[in-house]
Amino acid sequence: MSSSRQASRPLDVVIRNAVLATASDTTPCEIGIRDGIVAVLGTHLPRGRSEIDALGRIVTPGGVDGHCHIDQPMAPPVRLSDDFESGSRSAACGGTTTIIPFAAQRKGGSLREAVDDYHRRAAGRSCVDYGFHLIVSDPTPTVLRDELPEQIAQGLSSFKLYMTYDAVKLSDHQILKLLALARDHGATALVHAENTDCIAWMTENLASAGKIAPRYHALSRPLLVEREGTHRAIALSELVDVPILIVHVSGHEAVEQIRWARGKGLNIFAETCPQYLLLTAEDLGVDDSYTGARCVCSPPPRDRDSQEAIWHGLADGLFTIFSSDHSPFNLGGAHGKHPDGKEVPFPRIPNGVPGIETRLPLLYSEGVLGGRITLNKFVELTATNPAKLYGIHPRKGTIAVGSDADLVVWGTEPVLLGNHMLHHGADYTPYEGMGLKAWPVCTMLRGEVIWDGVTFTGRAGAGQFLRRGSSSMLGTRSAARPA
Repeated sequence: MSSSRQASRPLDVVIRNAVLATASDTTPCEIGIRDGIVAVLGTHLPRGRSEIDALGRIVTPGGVDGHCHIDQPMAPPVRLSDDFESGSRSAACGGTTTIIPFAAQRKGGSLREAVDDYHRRAAGRSCVDYGFHLIVSDPTPTVLRDELPEQIAQGLSSFKLYMTYDAVKLSDHQILKLLALARDHGATALVHAENTDCIAWMTENLASAGKIAPRYHALSRPLLVEREGTHRAIALSELVDVPILIVHVSGHEAVEQIRWARGKGLNIFAETCPQYLLLTAEDLGVDDSYTGARCVCSPPPRDRDSQEAIWHGLADGLFTIFSSDHSPFNLGGAHGKHPDGKEVPFPRIPNGVPGIETRLPLLYSEGVLGGRITLNKFVELTATNPAKLYGIHPRKGTIAVGSDADLVVWGTEPVLLGNHMLHHGADYTPYEGMGLKAWPVCTMLRGEVIWDGVTFTGRAGAGQFLRRGSSSMLGTRSAARPA
C-alpha cells in the first residue's frame, strides 16, 4: 500500500490526554496507532476506530526486561515456578512488553539442542514479545566454530558467561575465547562476576562450623567476592578489547570497580536489580530460622551503604540497564526453596527471587516518585537502553513513529503490594506489604490492550519471537524486524 493511502486510512487507536515520556523528553501528546505501530504523534488527531483517554497520565514505552529466568531447565527436584505463559502474563501486568530469558547449554550438551528446546518451551505460550540470550557452559571447538556463530546470526545476539556455579562456570581462558568471539561477531557478552573459589572456601568453612541457615548465604559471598570478580571481568574485557555487561551488580565495592574502569575509558556496561535497592542481608534472616530462604539470591542483598551506592549509580549514569533477574521458586512444595519438601543448608537453597511484575512499579514508585531518579532516566534504564543494548531499538524501547505501539499508562494511586495481586507462578513476593505509589493502569502490546489495570486481557501465544541484531550501543547494525 502506498504511503499516501496508508496515511488516509483511519487510525486503529488514538490515545488522548497523554503525557508522553521517553528517555529524552516529556510532553503532552496524542498517540495514533495503526497496524500495531505508532503511526503519528501530535495534537488534535482524527478519531480512531478505538479511543483511550489517558486522563493526563504519564505514558511510557513498554518495559524491556533484559534479564529474567523463565522455564529454564533445572536439576531435579528443583524447577522454576514460571513457564512462558505465567511469566509473560506477569510481565505484562507490571508494564513489561518484551522479555529476554535464557536458553542454557548443558555441560556436555549441544548449544543447538538447548535453543531448540527453549523454542519448544516458548512456542504458543508467551503473552508478550520475547527473545533469548544464550548461556554458554561448555565452549567446545564445535560450539566456538559453528554453533555459537550460527545462533548469533539467527538473532540470538547475546550470551551469558558465569564465573561461578559448578554447572555453568567457566575458566578465564574459556571466557577469553568467548569474549574474542563476541568481538568478532558483534555479540553482547553478559558476565556473572563472582569469585567461585572464594565462595567455595567460605562455604566449606561455614558449613564445617554448623552455620548453614539461610542468613549465612550472605556471609559466603562477601562484597570482596563480587569486587574481585568484577575487576577480573573488566581486565579480561580490556585484554580482548570488547565491551561487556556486568550483570546484577549488588555492592558498593563492585560499583567502585566499574567507576574505575569507566575512568580509564573502558566500555563497561552495568546492570542492577530491585533486590539491591530494597532488600538487605537482614532479609535473609537475623537468626537461624528458615524464613530468610525467600530472599536467597546471588549476589545476595547487601547493606544500606551499598543500597545508596546503587541508587547513586542509577541516577548518574553508571548503570546502563535495570532488570528484574526474575528467578522464581515456590516456598511451598518440593520443587523450590524446600527441595524435596525439606529445609536444606544454604548452599542447596535455589538462588533467586521473583520480580518480573514488580520491577517497573518498584522503580517508578521508589525512584521517580521518591525523587531519586528522573522520569526520563526511568525510561532509559527500563526500556530504551535494554532495547539498544540487545539489538531491538528503535522497534522496542521508545515511543516514536514507526516503533511498535508497546505502551504503559501509569496510575499513581497508592498500592499495598501483596502476592495475591500478582500474576506470576510463585507463591510469594519478597516485597510483601510494601506501600507503592504507582502501578500500570494499562499495558498495550503492539496496539492491543493486554492489561487494563484490573484484568489481564492478553493471550498466550500473542508474543512474537524477536530476532535481534547487534547492540546499537556497540556502534553496529540495528536489529532486523523479525519474521
